Amino acid sequence: MRKYLREFGAFPDIAVMLLILIVCASLTVPHVLHLWTWVALVLGMLTYATSEYMVHRFLFHIKTPENPFMLKMIKRLHYDHHVDPDDLKLLFLPLWFSIPGFIIYGLIVFLITGSTNLTASFATGLVAYFLYYEWKHYIAHKPIQPRTIMGKNIKKHHLLHHFKNENYWFGVTHTSFDKTLGTFKENKEVEKSPTARNLENRV
Repeated sequence: MRKYLREFGAFPDIAVMLLILIVCASLTVPHVLHLWTWVALVLGMLTYATSEYMVHRFLFHIKTPENPFMLKMIKRLHYDHHVDPDDLKLLFLPLWFSIPGFIIYGLIVFLITGSTNLTASFATGLVAYFLYYEWKHYIAHKPIQPRTIMGKNIKKHHLLHHFKNENYWFGVTHTSFDKTLGTFKENKEVEKSPTARNLENRV
């Protein structure tokens, strides 16, 4: 497990996000005795837990763009990950995509609250859950056996998304939205898709 932790933490994009988490957490810690600090932190986590599914399903799995620039971008963000699921450069989200999104979320929270403390707390929860998401995604593609039943099921369904049918099992850390929005099925209920490994060729 140590070698996997080292590989995960040493990946440049992950290392940068870990540093950002440390900075955000250092701004949050002085205010841990305030209730709203925890509310903002939990809201940050819930925001990414929601974004995880929505972005994966409705952005990363969009119909193949005709515009060359858009196609190149979506291939880097996700299509190529389905072609080569174990390539870390394609597995982790690039900073040029993640950081602007976090900045936008942070600005929205600041405009609503007018508080740098609450914004930092929200950002701490957001980035912490993002790193949790990246870790769970990493585990799904590595020969690591999760210890919990939930962890084993999440990994199984994510691999089904890659190798069985790309139209189901979009959740990486939880199945809440899959079950709510109709994209969760048992393995036997779903036919094998010929484009699970090549999203660009979908009709």
